[in-house]
Amino acid sequence: MADLKKIVVDGLWSNNPATVQILGLCPLLAVSGTVVNALGLGLATMAVLAGSNACVSIIRHYVTDAIRLPAFVMIIAALVTVIEMLMQAYTFELYEILGIFIPLIVTNCVVLGRADAFASKNPVLPAFIDGAMMGLGFLVILLLLGALREVIGQGTLFTNMQLLFGPSASGWQINLFENYRGFLFAVLPPGAFVGLGLIIAGKNVIDKRLKQAQKRKQDAEPKTSRRVRTTGQVA
Repeated sequence: MADLKKIVVDGLWSNNPATVQILGLCPLLAVSGTVVNALGLGLATMAVLAGSNACVSIIRHYVTDAIRLPAFVMIIAALVTVIEMLMQAYTFELYEILGIFIPLIVTNCVVLGRADAFASKNPVLPAFIDGAMMGLGFLVILLLLGALREVIGQGTLFTNMQLLFGPSASGWQINLFENYRGFLFAVLPPGAFVGLGLIIAGKNVIDKRLKQAQKRKQDAEPKTSRRVRTTGQVA
């Protein structure tokens, strides 16, 4: 069975879909203008990833190579349809804001890539955890980018959270700056590219420092000498 700890670390950090694999950038950059938009799309993607991975793992022994990919796409499309119907029923306004990017989850390279590369080769539990962790990693980057763009672009945080959590969340908005006129660049797609670049750069800096710390730790460890016993005749 696959190493579950490694699966978790890969999804959240080492092989994050957004910062390492650089997949799914179209919805990532398009709808991450606010936290609520990012959270809505991230949760939908996470649910599809976990569900599709589990279903693909269940049928992996029953589909041939000739129909493998079409079968995977059908599973993903069915799950996306379920998510669409749930959002139309309970978060219709948010569904309208996200628009085409909910059905486009079917074509998200992250979803089909994990189904083919991991779920089709592993048991149900590791496949489900892999999908959930990859989805969670994608969600975390969406939230970071959404928060960054909302703060810089509008000077607020948690705007319109009632679209996802109902009327009780209407008072969650935080106004960080008084008389803030906004920064249009952060709201537009170029601002999303810059924001994602900053997040990726930050991750690379952290990775570099972690490697340096690990190297210093290894260098500080005492060197142990081995005692070698030789046998035989020496001429």
